[in-house]
Amino acid sequence: MDEQNAKQEQLDQYRTQNTGKPLTTNQGRKISNDQDQLKAGERGPSLRQDYDFFEKMTRFVHEEQPERVVHARGYSAYGEFECYQSMKHVTQACFLQEPGKKTPLTVRFSTVQGSRGSYDTARDLRCKGVKMYTEEGNYDLTTIAMPVLINQDAMKFPDMIHAYQAKQDNDIPTATGAHDTFWDYVANNPESLHMVQWIMSDRGLVRSYRMMESWSINTYLFVNEQGEATFVRFVWKPVLGVHSLLQDEAQKIGGIDPDFHRRDLREAIDRGAYPEYELGVQLIPMEDEFKYDFDVLDPAKFWPEELVPVQLVGKMTLNRNIDNYHTESEQVAFNPANVVPGIDFSNDPVLQGRLIAYQSAQYHRIGANHQELPINKPVCPFHNNHRRGPMRYRIDVDQVDYHNNSLADNTPYTTPPEEGGYEHYPTKVEGHLIRDRSDSFRDHFSQPRIFWNSLTPVEKQHMIHAFSYQLGSVKSESVRQQNVNLLVHVDQELAYTVADNIGVDRPSGSHVPVSTSYPSLSQYHTPPSNASTLKVGVLIGDGFNEEEVQNVLNLLEQHGVFVVIVSERLGTVTGANGATLQVDQTFLTASPYLLDSLYVVGGNSKNQEKFTSDMTYFIEVTYRHYKPIGVASTGQPLLPSMVENNAAGVVLAENNADIGEDFVSAIAQQRFWTRKTT
Repeated sequence: MDEQNAKQEQLDQYRTQNTGKPLTTNQGRKISNDQDQLKAGERGPSLRQDYDFFEKMTRFVHEEQPERVVHARGYSAYGEFECYQSMKHVTQACFLQEPGKKTPLTVRFSTVQGSRGSYDTARDLRCKGVKMYTEEGNYDLTTIAMPVLINQDAMKFPDMIHAYQAKQDNDIPTATGAHDTFWDYVANNPESLHMVQWIMSDRGLVRSYRMMESWSINTYLFVNEQGEATFVRFVWKPVLGVHSLLQDEAQKIGGIDPDFHRRDLREAIDRGAYPEYELGVQLIPMEDEFKYDFDVLDPAKFWPEELVPVQLVGKMTLNRNIDNYHTESEQVAFNPANVVPGIDFSNDPVLQGRLIAYQSAQYHRIGANHQELPINKPVCPFHNNHRRGPMRYRIDVDQVDYHNNSLADNTPYTTPPEEGGYEHYPTKVEGHLIRDRSDSFRDHFSQPRIFWNSLTPVEKQHMIHAFSYQLGSVKSESVRQQNVNLLVHVDQELAYTVADNIGVDRPSGSHVPVSTSYPSLSQYHTPPSNASTLKVGVLIGDGFNEEEVQNVLNLLEQHGVFVVIVSERLGTVTGANGATLQVDQTFLTASPYLLDSLYVVGGNSKNQEKFTSDMTYFIEVTYRHYKPIGVASTGQPLLPSMVENNAAGVVLAENNADIGEDFVSAIAQQRFWTRKTT
């Protein structure tokens, strides 16, 4: 708790309230005129001595720092991590020593391909950076929403990003890999296929940051007080479960509400529905490094939970929204090299490259002293011989800035490992200098085949649809053909279907002879059971049955469901006996794509034909996307014939006097895949 208070106090000292204060220059000089430049007469030229204008304009044109090359579009929040169990038998990491210990943190979610001006719901991998402010320094845990990476060596990362992002001639497309250069890269770099397959799965279209599972990808080391090391990978598991959008929903939402994910996160925190994620660790003893049929250092391979169980060691709760996007999200800087004693690095070749790249990127984007910014500054004191550089906050008063020295009694001094000084695990290293990779990295198809085998039929159909859409957008027939030639190694049916859909020849050959599957790889292996924080649109007009509707609304509130009252105009709607409900959105400002479910009440309107048409549109879109629909006694006449013919996930008040509990259960289930929507 002391660390949390210290970080809060540290941030608070930088918070500034301008309301009610006089306008001044950055030096504090009060400004008498902020409307006009200083000129030689009313109609004369402006003068070079106009410092107020110079400061205002030059500050404005330098206002935006360079955006991130990747992860440009993101959003942040504050929270805390609480340890479940002591892990001191495997690590000295201070935040994992005692059950109940709490550590303050900030988190930033992001997409990868698009710029800051792109949209949240693009098919992409998503990233989550967590900065824990521990008493032994900042610990940055960076994760992504799938357990595999697209490259096996950091040397390939610039190539992949160049291919993935928009073309140089027209800067198109934004926030999607559905273009020639990306798929040309995939076809000619088969190590990339595995992660691309995950992006083409439902994992590439997360419903909410609050429902996003994410993995460290890289292999780290836990090191305990005895100097014993253990291989470790991390995973964040959302308490609400893992849920996704359909491709049609994601594309529509991208136009309707480009800020869908950040709005969803902020709204939940404002309502007190704090997002929670349990931290899991997968541990492999050093002596078991070569025990498995995958290389534990290969970032393009997952560690199956069925073989390497996940131990839940704590929980992160996001409980406070940021106040200023630029200073608390745009300027937050993550670096996998920021670890604390008890966490070290393996020889994972992507991790080794990341340890160099991130610091350099932050120096370029933010500056040499970015670690002194409030959002990046640790809660513990820090002392070193770094000096100067742009935007230096610290005022160093001592005149000795080198080591070793006698004038300052050789301070700041080093700390022995036994007293808390960081020491790297003494891994034995031998071999020739060489640019190559282990033969154990070269199996590019077995795990993609396992992933395919592990998916449900619905997930497989979604993946086929995604591949067909993405590759169908590729202009080069050769690139399309090369990719289905690659896909056949994963699954023959997958490759054949996609080939037929995109107008190329079915490839020869067949998939690798692997029949293994793991339930943990499917996000549907555990049925959803929680309706909390899902958003239900109540379609309603005047003359509704007040008792019936209020009972349902009360029950939804009890289960933590977010309710949006939707009608033809803002204001109130009035029930049969005079009770009123406040309208939150109109049919014009709301959208069925932004809702997880509908409660169709119906009612009366001055323009009944338009009212009925709007409701029918909401119902048809919701039904087509397999979402649950609750129907009040007054709403059943509004149901289209397709809903009446196949009512999976449709809860009717007429046939069920107590619609509430059944409706809540339907909301929790979220999708009814058995529904025939065509």
